[in-house]
Amino acid sequence: MACKNTCRLCDRLVISEAVTYTAGTGLVIRIPAGSYNDKEKYCIVVGQAIPDTTVINAPVFIQIGTGAVLYPLTQPGCDQVTACGIKTRTRYATVVHTSADSGTFRLCKRVCCTTNNLRAINGDGTAVTPTGGEA
Repeated sequence: MACKNTCRLCDRLVISEAVTYTAGTGLVIRIPAGSYNDKEKYCIVVGQAIPDTTVINAPVFIQIGTGAVLYPLTQPGCDQVTACGIKTRTRYATVVHTSADSGTFRLCKRVCCTTNNLRAINGDGTAVTPTGGEA
């Protein structure tokens, strides 16, 4: 069977427009403006690079268009996702949950906090220089 030249993407596939980091706020993933319905599933693709200045424990928020409200991105157990759990060019299945005055984007499956670029930790937050023959 031949491969199709065109395929329709799901209407609930959302590709981010920007990813920014601010020290006082956290990591913000901006998605296209629109209405995102309560209890509906949306797959969010983080299409931009995570800024190099982002700290690994920064909370992650979703911004809809240029709106002023930031909605937390949460794990299935309701704890907030931190920047170390987010990767660029990755799709995250979420369900929108609303309350009387706000909402959240909750992941369908838990993400782990993984970083591949920390060489070591030392407890005081300063950079650790490898010793001996380590590169």
